[in-house]
Amino acid sequence: MSKQATANKPKTIKTYQRGPKDTGSPEVQIAILSERIAELTEHMKIHKKDVSSRRGLLSMVSNRRTLLDYLKAKDEAKYVEIVKKLNLRG
Repeated sequence: MSKQATANKPKTIKTYQRGPKDTGSPEVQIAILSERIAELTEHMKIHKKDVSSRRGLLSMVSNRRTLLDYLKAKDEAKYVEIVKKLNLRG
């Protein structure tokens, strides 16, 4: 994880957490993954042949998809809210 992502992580957690001690809810995990995915996407635009980073990126996208599916099944209102906040769907 880069220094920028590490610096933004507490702010992201604070923005998406459900309560004052929440750091692992699906909303927080999705937000953190989205930041890292955006960062790695920029990296991949420059370093097109970086296969290990591409594999990590695809793994993160898959993990985020799984979390989004879980959230949709548990609480569709929160799913819609997080998708709008993170601008994940067009």
